Amino acid sequence: MGMVVRACMALPAPPRSTVGEAAAMKSSTSRTGGGRVLVLGGTGRVGWSTATALSKLRPDLNILIGGRNREKGTSLASKLGKRRSEFVQVDIHDASMLEEALYGVDLVVHAAGPFQREDKCTVLEAAISTKTPYVDVCDDVDYSWRAKGFHEQAKASGVPAIITAGICPGVSNVMAAELVHSARGKKACKPERLSFSYYIAGSGGLGPTTLASSFLLLGEDAIAYNKGEEIKLKPYSGVLNIDFGKGVGKKNVYLLNLPEVKSVFKCLNVPTVSARFGSDPFFWNWGMHAFANFLPIDILRDKSKVLKLVEVIDPIVRSIDGIAGESVSMRVYLEFSNGQNTLGLFTHRKLSTSVGYAATAFALAILEGNTQPGVWFPEEPQGIATKARKLLLQRATQGATNFVINKTSWMVESGNWSELKFLRNLCVRM
Repeated sequence: MGMVVRACMALPAPPRSTVGEAAAMKSSTSRTGGGRVLVLGGTGRVGWSTATALSKLRPDLNILIGGRNREKGTSLASKLGKRRSEFVQVDIHDASMLEEALYGVDLVVHAAGPFQREDKCTVLEAAISTKTPYVDVCDDVDYSWRAKGFHEQAKASGVPAIITAGICPGVSNVMAAELVHSARGKKACKPERLSFSYYIAGSGGLGPTTLASSFLLLGEDAIAYNKGEEIKLKPYSGVLNIDFGKGVGKKNVYLLNLPEVKSVFKCLNVPTVSARFGSDPFFWNWGMHAFANFLPIDILRDKSKVLKLVEVIDPIVRSIDGIAGESVSMRVYLEFSNGQNTLGLFTHRKLSTSVGYAATAFALAILEGNTQPGVWFPEEPQGIATKARKLLLQRATQGATNFVINKTSWMVESGNWSELKFLRNLCVRM
């Protein structure tokens, strides 16, 4: 990021010999209130949304805005209140500087994406070294499993860490866990097939970060699982027309290589798993399909080239956002071996707002002691204790225009709302 670590108004870093004492203090402070949370990428849309949501749900926290632009960061920090916030200029690729920034911090939220093509987990390593609880909003398969490789180190250091903890992946993983957990409580319902479907209007208001991640994903095979076997499919292929319920309706979605597919397959033991993504207006899907098929693969796999491409396209996308809106909708669908099904639906008018509440929900789960030491995916019970999932979903879905969980498809799909309303009115009359 080409940044230098220095904290405006920050307390002096404790000497390295007191790391153990600092860790004990972090644990105590996070549970009793008044802790310090560092949001890396805090001047970006995802990071700032997270900082804002944190300040609303936990006004007692001191929030540190970590970013490149001192002027912008200081201005944003002031909006949260001088007593509760300050700006920290951080280079996330410099381990020693990161460690300095993390001393005295009770939790770090890593929102400085895109995560694609990153070959080191510098922030997570620094968090483990300084015994700082950790959350990230990673949306990349390789990065997430590289991070998972630090599980034993985090466990030995007593550090709880949740990875891929945004809205999708993140909240969608927890929705999947709830569906599978409920199904396994019924002997006749064996989970057989799980599918994630995502819809975003325009860029969802996230701009360059979403664009860069999307283009980089077009350079990867879409991994799915079919009856326990891993299969590789062409990105942005396999179109399906999915019903996202009231307020959204039916939208086309396409296969992408998303981390929740592999993590759900591994962690929840569902034999068939896939994930698809689609957007509006319709010609944006055409454009993505064209990029996947006609752009040279070496461009799609080169992060620097993709970021340059995004600079050119971003102004066009922003103008489209003004017309299409910034909504997000997720559908997590689980089918059983007996042919029955259940699903969860989530819709919010603004992706940029909802992702902040999602990341905050995971951060608070750690601060409140609902995560065990180690590196966890959101669907693992050690990452989010089963008893804490409902509270997490309640926090993460604040402002949602539609949220349902564990309902059969006919009850929530858009074409059935009038029928359902008729049946309810009939029951009232009877």
